[in-house]
Amino acid sequence: MGKTIISFLFLMFVLVLQSQESRLPADLRQHNLTTYNSSLFNPAYSVDRNNANSLAYWVRWQWQTIDGNPTTQFINYTRKLNTNSAVGAAFFQQNTGIYFDTGGVINYAYSFDLNETVKLSVGANVFGFKQSLADDRFIVDPDFPLPQSSSVDDFILQMAPGVNLSVERLTLGFASENLFDYNFTEKEVNTEKEDKVYMGAVSYDFPVSLGAAMNAFVRPSMYLRTIPGQANQIGFNALLNTNKYWGQLGFNNFYGYGVGVGGTFFNHVSLGALVEFGADSSVSTESSFELMAAYFFGKPEERHKMVGSVVSEENELEQIESAAVAKAEAEEEKNKEALTEELEKTEELAEESKSEEKLAKKQEKERRKLEKAAQDSIAKAEKETALALNKEEKRLQKELEEQMKVEEALAKATEKEAMQQKDEMAQKAKAAELAKIEEAEQATKLDVINKAKQEEALAAAQKIKEAKEKAEAAAAAAAVKSAQEKVAQETKLVQQEEVITPLKGEKYEEVQAEAGLEPGYYLIANVFGTKKYFDAFVADLERKGLQPDSFIRSKNKFHYVYLNRFDTMGQARNARDSNFDGKFSGKTWIFRVVGK
Repeated sequence: MGKTIISFLFLMFVLVLQSQESRLPADLRQHNLTTYNSSLFNPAYSVDRNNANSLAYWVRWQWQTIDGNPTTQFINYTRKLNTNSAVGAAFFQQNTGIYFDTGGVINYAYSFDLNETVKLSVGANVFGFKQSLADDRFIVDPDFPLPQSSSVDDFILQMAPGVNLSVERLTLGFASENLFDYNFTEKEVNTEKEDKVYMGAVSYDFPVSLGAAMNAFVRPSMYLRTIPGQANQIGFNALLNTNKYWGQLGFNNFYGYGVGVGGTFFNHVSLGALVEFGADSSVSTESSFELMAAYFFGKPEERHKMVGSVVSEENELEQIESAAVAKAEAEEEKNKEALTEELEKTEELAEESKSEEKLAKKQEKERRKLEKAAQDSIAKAEKETALALNKEEKRLQKELEEQMKVEEALAKATEKEAMQQKDEMAQKAKAAELAKIEEAEQATKLDVINKAKQEEALAAAQKIKEAKEKAEAAAAAAAVKSAQEKVAQETKLVQQEEVITPLKGEKYEEVQAEAGLEPGYYLIANVFGTKKYFDAFVADLERKGLQPDSFIRSKNKFHYVYLNRFDTMGQARNARDSNFDGKFSGKTWIFRVVGK
């Protein structure tokens, strides 16, 4: 128990120190990468934006001098396997001011040529790194008698997929920095689904001619990045790229304005630098610095030509003519093959037709013989059938006439008997109707008299019953109200006097009073400092069928979202341990208002 309390106090102390400074987002801050190492921005870019067979280094000092923190370093080797796929391996270090990450990255990307102008590229970065606390300002006192916390290094495996669609010079991309991750030390998922970082980007390449500088182009681009717990980042970037040099201008609504330049020397070595100035909308107005260095191992003519590179008109005409000649030759060869196949089929059909003609004549002769024999048999059968039918028809006609005479006599006798029965039944019915009418009149008179008496008696009984029920209901309601008030008062006293001892590893907070909250135990689902994320979280719970409530803590003005209020600690713990009866899969903790 003592070690748990000390660890919790240490973590709270570090967080308080960090809350007094500018917090960095959880992303890799690679928004300025446009030439080398662009696969860190989107894994699919290693196919068409990283120069294959090159070793590149990139470092960023955030809001600090060159020897300060936080920093990000990335050294990457990229190699093209074939015209459609590329691989890479890298080492990186990332310091956000809270955590220090050290590890490696493996990249793979593949490109699908859907047609001459449309290309789809997919890729993935797999990160494996060790994560530890970066803040070392908490100095351990060896004379302190209580056990003290020590930082624990976590090993995390993380995958960042990306996809890129190119339509001529237009490019659309989408990637996630931590779509899948797992903490092997804690044996659990490292980030929840609401803490994922997503990025979408769009760009267009405009080829330009700059004299001796070939394959020059201007690439304006725009991107949107979602950051957990903070507002979305929106950025713009414009890149001018040639074989000899490059320059870029950019803006990010969180980090500010950036300007960078670079050049290629001896056809193999590239060096560049970038400075980013904080804007009014940034968290900090201090500058950030980036340096880039790369070495290209291949021949200069093997250097990858970016989308949008300028090709001379003569080369374009040669390519068009070559394609046209090749297409014409292919069509001619195809026509020859089709004509040969058609001639062979015609000869085979001619031979088959001769054999079939002889066979048809023989079959025709046999068919005529069979047809004549069948006609003779049919004529004979028709003659015999006609004679038999004539005899049968005469016999049936005679029987039918005799039967009609018998039926006519029976009908006359039945009709006479029915008339007699009808007259007798009419007389009996008339007498019965008169007797029924007289009996009904007598019964009606008695019913009217009895009904009036019954209604008077029922009305009196009903009034007595209603008066009695009202008196009993009023007495019962008064007794229930008194009992409820007594139970509520006793429950409130028990809650206020209950002393809670948190269990090991249990997150629990207790206050004497909080404005607008009645005493009890509140099962907290999440805490937000930003209204937008609070509204999105509550809306998501309501879509899942839950009915959450919230309050604003007077101490820190944060929004506390709770699933329900409970009268006892036992009820609150049961709800937390059962994931709110299986309705909420996230982590929860208990907040108590004593109310004395």
